[in-house]
Amino acid sequence: MSFEITIPKEDGSEILRIEKGASVVIVGANGAGKTRLSSFIEESLGEKAHRIAAHRALSLNPSVAKISEKDARIALKTGWNHKSSTIAHRSGNRWGNNAAVALLNDFDFLLQTLFAEQTNTSLETHKRVRAGENEEAKATKFEILTQVWQSLLPHRELHVSGDDIMVSISGSNDKYSAADMSDGERAVFYMLGQSLVAEPNTLLIFDEPELHVHKSIMSKLWDELEALRPDCAFLFITHDIEFACSRVAEKYVINKYNPTPLWEINKIQDDSGFDENTLTLILGSRKPILFVEGNGESLDRATFRCCYPEWTVIPRGSCEQVIHSVITMRQNTSLTRVSCSGIVDADDYSDGDKEYLSSLGIKGRSE
Repeated sequence: MSFEITIPKEDGSEILRIEKGASVVIVGANGAGKTRLSSFIEESLGEKAHRIAAHRALSLNPSVAKISEKDARIALKTGWNHKSSTIAHRSGNRWGNNAAVALLNDFDFLLQTLFAEQTNTSLETHKRVRAGENEEAKATKFEILTQVWQSLLPHRELHVSGDDIMVSISGSNDKYSAADMSDGERAVFYMLGQSLVAEPNTLLIFDEPELHVHKSIMSKLWDELEALRPDCAFLFITHDIEFACSRVAEKYVINKYNPTPLWEINKIQDDSGFDENTLTLILGSRKPILFVEGNGESLDRATFRCCYPEWTVIPRGSCEQVIHSVITMRQNTSLTRVSCSGIVDADDYSDGDKEYLSSLGIKGRSE
């Protein structure tokens, strides 16, 4: 099974195909139309897609009213807790008829779904035991969530009952309400819950999945979720280059957006001559690229950014790597429409060498 999305472009369309069990990452700068693309994809796929917006409320209320699992799932999907609710109500109720900017406030519906699923799964196990069956009890979504949450945050423990959620510091008997979790703890809980209760064979769309989650656990969180839902596919839309490069996935970059709507979106290729991190920076940049010597931690990088604010500065290590990067990018004009240049330390270069470098678009500087 695969999810096929047709993305309109100025010169036709881009077919984005995501296989079940696979992931795709789309990277774009602020204002590149990322959220509008995510809402466009959700609308295109209808019931097959479930989107988590970047603008999301993370207020956790463990005392939420308990309702049936069927009603909770309908409310989570459409934003309307009513038996007559269908996917046609999603735009108006879940997104307030403004899917690109609306605040997603569905934590209550998520908790209601988890509590109801726990009740039904536990009751099913109870009935089998009473009937004399010796099958192993099926894990509830809450049990799976608790196990993964605690593996990611080993200094905390979750305590889920039939109608409440408490938290304690590992090794302590003192508990406090889950409502008092930190932003990061609630964000991890929310992402886990959304992924676990999603309907089978769904495309899960996460807009800015890195929000509120510490980088030290980011990769492990999404590794766990992708492993837990092999029946689904994941689409991550982000501006975070580090997050994009941490995922094993097909990757695309949005270079341009027109509210028509039209997007210019390009797949990141493996044979460009650049490592993935550098290529993602190049494709995601709206400014011309300036390759310089040094590394990402050097003081020179900050200096170059101050001196060349209209350029995207990318450190490439040695002088030879700067020269190679400029030549490679200029030979791969299909990569991006932005131009590139380089700056190297020219103390040991002759006038002839400097003239040659200048012909390549590389300026020599003297200390």
